[in-house]
Amino acid sequence: MQPLAGILVVDLTRYLPGAYASRELLRLGARVVRVEPSDGDPMRQTAPAWDAALRAGTESVVCDLKADAAFARALSAGADVVLEGFRPGIAKRLGVGPDDVPETVVYCSITGFGPDGPHAARAGHDLNYLGWAGVLEDTAPGLPPIQIADLAAGSLGAVTQVLAALLERERTGTGARITVSMTHRSHDFVAHRLGGELVPCMLTGGLACYRTYATADGRYVTVAALEPKFFRRLCELMGQPELADRQYEEVQDRLAAELAAIFAARTLTGWLAHFADEDVCVGPVSTRAEAAIAFDNEGFSDRVPLGAHTGAWRRELGFV
Repeated sequence: MQPLAGILVVDLTRYLPGAYASRELLRLGARVVRVEPSDGDPMRQTAPAWDAALRAGTESVVCDLKADAAFARALSAGADVVLEGFRPGIAKRLGVGPDDVPETVVYCSITGFGPDGPHAARAGHDLNYLGWAGVLEDTAPGLPPIQIADLAAGSLGAVTQVLAALLERERTGTGARITVSMTHRSHDFVAHRLGGELVPCMLTGGLACYRTYATADGRYVTVAALEPKFFRRLCELMGQPELADRQYEEVQDRLAAELAAIFAARTLTGWLAHFADEDVCVGPVSTRAEAAIAFDNEGFSDRVPLGAHTGAWRRELGFV
């Protein structure tokens, strides 16, 4: 399905949140033009593989916003969607703010802390937002393996609201002005826990039935048998059916230690073969290479050169 065919997205952002958002809109059929400074989006240098993955299929236009805002403004004026990720107020000062495009444009600002408040102008990255939001309380000093605030709160949060705004525009003919706060939306992920929990840190090691365990070959197996029926069947297949009655006992580490000893007796492939297609909520901790094979992911070879589409757009908009 290409429901966004015919939609033009102009992406003024830098780094990951905007790039992932525009890539998702591209996957839905939109045409995406990414506006970059003369030395390119910093991700070209700091995360070239990520950059290539998110840039494939997009267009690259070079524009110095400080010196040539009129070009970027004209490009944005013809867009259906504009994404920006500067700190609040900067896009306006550069002449590419929400008031510089027609009302029909869906203009989305991806911010760290929202448009106002004590932290609005604060610099930050994913880890900072997660820390402010209370997401890291259970796991610090451990670090998350992916950028949760950038991707889930920022990118996908923006995509959700952009899609809703485009739908509303179909009804009214009017665009929208959207602001996404990566910190506030990250806090949404954990706010429900303020109401109390049956088991503290339930999904971050608080339960023995929801952990990873080392196998005999130094690999790891994932166990997520939260429902009693899954855990009971797991214990039966491990030859220890009596453990099922202890699933929610008060001292979970004792049960976890017994499970760890059992899992350490076989290799990862041995356990996966043993459980086969049983309903036990068990799986491997795959390497990235193994996962790529499993999902038939051949990687991304379409490297879009910096500024490859600048000339065409400047001619089309009369900037020659």
